[in-house]
Amino acid sequence: MRIVRFLLEFVILTALVTGFLFYRTMRPYQGFSGVAYADLPRGTSSGEMGARLAKAGVIRSRFDFVLARLANRGRVLQAGEYRFDHPASAIDVFRRIARGDIYYEELVVPEGKNMFDIGAAAEQLGLFKASDFLAAAADPAMIRDLDPQAPNLEGYLFPDTYRLSRHTTPEKLCRIMTDKFREAWRGLHVDTSMHDTVTLASLVEKESKVAEDRPRIAGVFENRLRIGMKLECDPTTIYAALLVGQYRGTIHRSDLDRNHPYNTYSHAGLPPGPIANPGIESIQAVLHPATSKALYFVLRPDGSGEHEFSSNVAAHEAAVEKYRRGFHNQKVR
Repeated sequence: MRIVRFLLEFVILTALVTGFLFYRTMRPYQGFSGVAYADLPRGTSSGEMGARLAKAGVIRSRFDFVLARLANRGRVLQAGEYRFDHPASAIDVFRRIARGDIYYEELVVPEGKNMFDIGAAAEQLGLFKASDFLAAAADPAMIRDLDPQAPNLEGYLFPDTYRLSRHTTPEKLCRIMTDKFREAWRGLHVDTSMHDTVTLASLVEKESKVAEDRPRIAGVFENRLRIGMKLECDPTTIYAALLVGQYRGTIHRSDLDRNHPYNTYSHAGLPPGPIANPGIESIQAVLHPATSKALYFVLRPDGSGEHEFSSNVAAHEAAVEKYRRGFHNQKVR
């Protein structure tokens, strides 16, 4: 009888303990208001993770996380920062960390964006101030390591989608983006001036609307450079205005007349550096420009985004007039 009684008591006790553990690990808990973040660095033990999660108010106690760990032996926990915005059980929290459901901010940088655009986008995400990013992009040590001829990192902040933590600094973002550029450049397997190629590619990127026009626009610029003709690229006047803090949202006569090294209306040859961050297609267009006698191009009035190319002033002026008439007709409608 004693053995039976002992077994019965053991079963009841086991059931009570199991029920208690189930209650502790499966009941949702929220000891924070709003949103909570928990940073779990690489090498953090399960116990320390539990302590950090408890301190953030994500779980009741470190003990709950250890219990969840015991119930899920063999699972590998992923380091990183995690975001919590609603009640969750210790088991759910454990599983999120085992899945590596790490929180990040997504910074999307399309081709043709400049460092001012990138800084503004990062500030909008709440990562850091745009001015701090511009300061990092002008760091002489980082520039010297990449392109000693460049006045800043413009052109080398490679367009891509970046997943960033809330602790990403402007300097770290610059390194991530320039490392991405280095990877893309090495993949081209070319032996040419990186500075001149990227500078010209940035002009092509800003001028082109459709992919097919990129090599043709690159060819026009190459033709002009060869004969010493000014590039007269409108986006360079905008960039010059941005650098002096005087861009007003559209190009004015004063922008075209501004005596600034980046203004290709007032200075022949390439500007001192890139005016934006080109994608790989624009870089390839500069490496392989179309062969033609064209010296001019202007948008076609059909809204296709394609350009009309001309080899003489008369033909170009006719194309410009055609564009103006088409643009005027569209406004009238």
